[in-house]
Amino acid sequence: MKKNKLTLYILVAMILGIVVGYFCNLNAPDAKAAKVIAGYFDIISSVFLRLIKMIIAPLVFGTIVSGIAGNGDSKAIGRIGIRAMGWFLCASVISLVLGMVFVNLFQPGVGTSLPAPTTGATTNLNVAALNFKDFVTNIFPTSFLDAMAKNSILQILIFSVFFGFAIASFKDDATKTVVAFVKELVNIMLKVTDYVMQFAPVGVFAAMASCITVQGLGVLTTYGKFIGSFYIGLVVLWAVLIGAGYIFLRSSTWTLLKLIREPMLIAFSTASSEAAYPQTLESLERFGVKEKVSGFVLPLGYSFNLDGSMMYQAFAIIFIAQVYNIELSISKQIALLLVMMLTSKGMAGVARASLVVVAATLPMFNLPEAGLLLIMGIDQFLDMGRTATNVIGNSIATAVVSKWEGDLGAEPEAAEEDDALLVAVAVQD
Repeated sequence: MKKNKLTLYILVAMILGIVVGYFCNLNAPDAKAAKVIAGYFDIISSVFLRLIKMIIAPLVFGTIVSGIAGNGDSKAIGRIGIRAMGWFLCASVISLVLGMVFVNLFQPGVGTSLPAPTTGATTNLNVAALNFKDFVTNIFPTSFLDAMAKNSILQILIFSVFFGFAIASFKDDATKTVVAFVKELVNIMLKVTDYVMQFAPVGVFAAMASCITVQGLGVLTTYGKFIGSFYIGLVVLWAVLIGAGYIFLRSSTWTLLKLIREPMLIAFSTASSEAAYPQTLESLERFGVKEKVSGFVLPLGYSFNLDGSMMYQAFAIIFIAQVYNIELSISKQIALLLVMMLTSKGMAGVARASLVVVAATLPMFNLPEAGLLLIMGIDQFLDMGRTATNVIGNSIATAVVSKWEGDLGAEPEAAEEDDALLVAVAVQD
């Protein structure tokens, strides 16, 4: 399936999923029946997401190891890591600040008529999983196979870095076979990704149909101001990220955005960053980013550079304060920003991470935890936008770091133009 056709098929599948889901929602006798119907769609979308997840671990391992083994320069890897973390830190601050600015500007929680949370209701979120001690210790794997089985990207990254440097330390041809195997592993997994992506339109259709069947389109009216203002904020964040990328990538930025259309659509429709990872990596390779950069920066970004998720956290917490008519002074909001700068970095590997960060932060500022129940029901709609934003942020960050390293190859379009020019010269000769 050609790339441009796949993008079209995914768009069509999204629209069909919304239509079918709306029809099912209207004809379901009650909410329980709607969940049962959605469960059948979930079978299909779950199969697609499982197929994607089976690719991630070997792909992350292969790209990191082949990049380091082929380079063998510990200083270069350290420099790439420092540059990437510097970009991530700036992007985090911008995302959180924009979230605060837009929630204060539009005030979606002021004068709201949302239903009050049920007395005694709980979020059932594992807030205890978000703490500094566990975050630091869980970065390091006790077993490589366990990390692979759980798709723990940070743990896989740590082992792969050690493994890559171990291979690079051999000066003779003793590891030649291993290096060749790892490089071929990357090529094979990218081919597997292409095969799995043939199933993407079906998975996207099922994910959208399931979401709309349960939620319906009516929820967009009830929460219209909240959802609308959040998405306006996301669009502005997109513009800022793209603008920052343009400073370094110039006109190549538009080529990059064109190449990441598919992973963005997949991320938006499935609300899963994992679903978009293999395709994002492949798109960056087509853009000209070398393995030693993309294989290291992209996994790191999926743990530390979730721009859309961080904007959501700031937006959600202040929204809840507005709903309960609790005023947060500028000083408290600055303190909130600093707290989330730290807590958001522990999101990697935590289930429903964005909601967990919000739930953990609310009691720190004497805000009612029950307020989170107001937005948990529409979290899928919000998650779609923030996940697509994460793809944009990480793609631009990886491309910019590659540019800084001087390892960004020729764009596919530029390469094609050069080939055409060479042919024309040859014909004239």
